Amino acid sequence: MFHILVVEDDTNARKLMKAVLERAEYSVSTAVDGADALALMDTRHVDLVVLDVMMPAMDGYTFTHELRAAGSAIPILMVTAKQLPADKKKGFLAGTDDYMTKPVDTEEMLLRIKALLRRSHIVSERKLSVGEVELDYDALTVTRGETKQTLPQKEFYLLYKLLSYPDKIFTRIQLMDEIWGMESESGDTTVNVHINRLRRRFESFPEFELVSVRGLGYKAVRKV
Repeated sequence: MFHILVVEDDTNARKLMKAVLERAEYSVSTAVDGADALALMDTRHVDLVVLDVMMPAMDGYTFTHELRAAGSAIPILMVTAKQLPADKKKGFLAGTDDYMTKPVDTEEMLLRIKALLRRSHIVSERKLSVGEVELDYDALTVTRGETKQTLPQKEFYLLYKLLSYPDKIFTRIQLMDEIWGMESESGDTTVNVHINRLRRRFESFPEFELVSVRGLGYKAVRKV
C-alpha cells in the first residue's frame, strides 16, 4: 500500500482529500503546513506529497525547495487557488512535479497521483522485479520461473513495501500504520509473525533476504 502525505492548512479540504485517497486504497497521513510535514517525514516513509501552497509557518514553495535541496526526489503534487502562469512557474522552479488549481476535481487528482507514482518508478505498472522474481501487486502473486505463489494480502503488501525500498529500515510501527492501518487492533508483534511467514516461504530464494535490524525494525536486502 502506497503512503501519501496531504499537506493542507484548511481542515475541511484536508479531511476531504484524506477520505478520497483512503477510498482509493492509499494509506494517508496529514500535516497542516510545511514544517509539520517535514517533521512527520522524519518519522515515517512517504511515497508522494499532495501539497497546498498558501500555509502558515512554511508555505508549499519553501517546503518543496527544502525537500529538493536535501536530495529528495519524492513526487509532489501542488494544489492551490493560485491560477496565474507565474504561480505555476514558481512551483515548477521550486521542484514540484505536477500542479492542480482549486477547486480540485478529485477524480483528476487520483489520475494525476497514479501517473506521478508510475513515473517515479514506485508503481512501475504495479509490478516489481527482483532478479528472476516478479511481484504482481494486483494479483498478490510472487512468481519465480514456473513457480507462482498467491500470498495473503497483508503478507504481500509487507513484502512489496520492503522490496520496493531495498536497504531502507522500516520500524514495526511504520509497517503497522501503513499496512494494517492506525485503527487496527493488532499489536506490532503481528509484523514479526508476518515477517517470519515470509522468510519461511522464500528461504530458498537467493534474490533477497528480509533482515531484522536490532532495536529498529526490518529491511529487505536485494542480492542481485
